[in-house]
Amino acid sequence: MMLDMSLSPEQQKVQQLARDFTAKYIIPVDREWDEIGEFHEFILEEVKKAGLNCMAVPGEYGGPGYSSVIQSLVAEEWGYGCAAFATTLGGNGLSSYPLAIAGTEDQKKLYYGHLVNGGMGGFALTEPNAGSDAGSCATTAKLEGEEWVLNGTKCFATTCGYASIIVVFASTDPGKGVKGLSAFIVEKEREGVIIGSVEHKMGIRSSNTVELLLKNVRIPKSHLLGKEGEGMKIAMKTLDMARPIVASLAVGVARRALDEAVRFAKEYLDVNGKPIGSHQAVGFKLADMSTQVEAARQLVRNALRLKDAGVPYTKEAAMAKTFATDAAMRVTADAVEIMGLYGYSQDAIVEKLMRDAKVTQIYEGTNQVQRIVISGILLNS
Repeated sequence: MMLDMSLSPEQQKVQQLARDFTAKYIIPVDREWDEIGEFHEFILEEVKKAGLNCMAVPGEYGGPGYSSVIQSLVAEEWGYGCAAFATTLGGNGLSSYPLAIAGTEDQKKLYYGHLVNGGMGGFALTEPNAGSDAGSCATTAKLEGEEWVLNGTKCFATTCGYASIIVVFASTDPGKGVKGLSAFIVEKEREGVIIGSVEHKMGIRSSNTVELLLKNVRIPKSHLLGKEGEGMKIAMKTLDMARPIVASLAVGVARRALDEAVRFAKEYLDVNGKPIGSHQAVGFKLADMSTQVEAARQLVRNALRLKDAGVPYTKEAAMAKTFATDAAMRVTADAVEIMGLYGYSQDAIVEKLMRDAKVTQIYEGTNQVQRIVISGILLNS
């Protein structure tokens, strides 16, 4: 990949660090861990040593305090290596965002302290009957004296099986729907926090996705993030911040698929002994794939530069997430098509990339939800 001259020296340095990390620790084992389908716990210590852990944690709390653009550069490189690893390593960023949005000084010290010391954070919003509709949240939080008591079930909770501290969304006033949703900090060791079933997925197989059970979990009153009823606002702002990072991951997946397809098109010969890339049908498909990858990257960069500048970027974040993840799905499918049976075989990395790409269209808000967000802003502005 050519040097990106639009990046500052610091951004180029971190990008190269992430690229080297991916080449050393992720790419050599990506297929192995996908086949095993188990969590790759070894990577947590390595990413901490590399200084790429807890990228969203500010410097005053022990983190690197990287800009959103830098976080995106790293996520793209991790996605290039393996979307499951990228999902795992990006989890601390996702769970950090609610603290950045609504955390008090004491809450940030508590939460960030877990992450900076090598722990993992979790984010538990989705429920069996409340996926895209967070207002249907059935998990409850009731105040009893100086403690909140949480009861309910979360599903598809990423990395929560290994997280030491989790942001949990629960209803403090079920009658108010979304206006009754609140956010809480819950330490894993609290009595009543139970890890239920582990999801076995089509893609990102080595990332940890679990059912989280909360049975009379008692937490201090001070563990409420923000105010009662602000949970939906916190969740939406969190997802605004997270969506361009998911888009970055998807750009990495698509870029890897493009590279694999180009390599195959140069090396695989037709019946006349010519590389199949010399055929216009293949060459044009590669050209379209490359265009989609670059267009996706630029939409991501635009959204995150707006964010770092402190201006509204909700529409741009949703656009970046939608386009980049749809592009990843198309590009990976095209790579499989170019490679034919060789691409469809489990011996080929593009088969894995195609499976991994699909989930990027689903988590952090489905692309149908993103289109609701985009169209809503357009029609109400």
